[in-house]
Amino acid sequence: MDYGSYQDILLVGEGDFSFSLSLARTFGTAKNMVASTLGFNVFLMALYAKASQNLKELEDLGCTIVNPVDVMTMAEHRLLQGRKFDRIIYNFPHAGFGGRESDFSQIQRHRDLVRGFLQNAKLMLSSFGEIHITHKTTYPFTMWYIEYLASCEGLRLVGEVEFDKALYPGYENKRGSGLCCDQSFFIGKCSTFKFSF
Repeated sequence: MDYGSYQDILLVGEGDFSFSLSLARTFGTAKNMVASTLGFNVFLMALYAKASQNLKELEDLGCTIVNPVDVMTMAEHRLLQGRKFDRIIYNFPHAGFGGRESDFSQIQRHRDLVRGFLQNAKLMLSSFGEIHITHKTTYPFTMWYIEYLASCEGLRLVGEVEFDKALYPGYENKRGSGLCCDQSFFIGKCSTFKFSF
C-alpha cells in the first residue's frame, strides 16, 4: 500500500466509499482524507446497499465527505478550491455506458473524462504529490492512452504497480452506473499508474 495517515489524500469517484473506508480502517483514522463521488448522498444510499454504513463509519473516523464532485471541475469546487493533496486517487474511472467499450465514441468519452480529471488534479497537487489512476491494462482499456493524456498535461509517470485488491480489505469495486451499479465487475489485469510533475 502506497498510502499513509501522514498524507493529505483526496479520493474521487468513490461509488460506495468502500475504498476510502479500507484506507481509513488501515490508518485507524480518516482525518487526513477527503472522499467524494459525483452523486448526492441521498442518491448514493439508493444506489449502493452499503453506502450509508460506509459513510457513517468514515465520518466517525474523521473523513471529510464532499458530494457531489465532478472530477472535470473539482479544482473549482467551493470546498476544494485552493486545497493541495499529497495523493489524489481515482480508481477505475468510467464515463458511463454509451455503447460497447470498444466503440470509438465510448473510448473518446473515457479519454475526455480522464483528461478533465488530470487537468484539475494537477492544480490540486502538493509539491511532492502524486496522482494515482487505477485502470485495466487490457484492450480496449489500453486505448484510453492514460500515460499519453498525462504527458499532455505536463505530468510524468513515476511508477506503475499491479493493482492487488487484496491489499484493501473491504473494498468492493462497483459498476457505478446503470441498473447493476451496485454489482462488482471483473477487474482482471490492472495497474495503478502514478503521475507527478
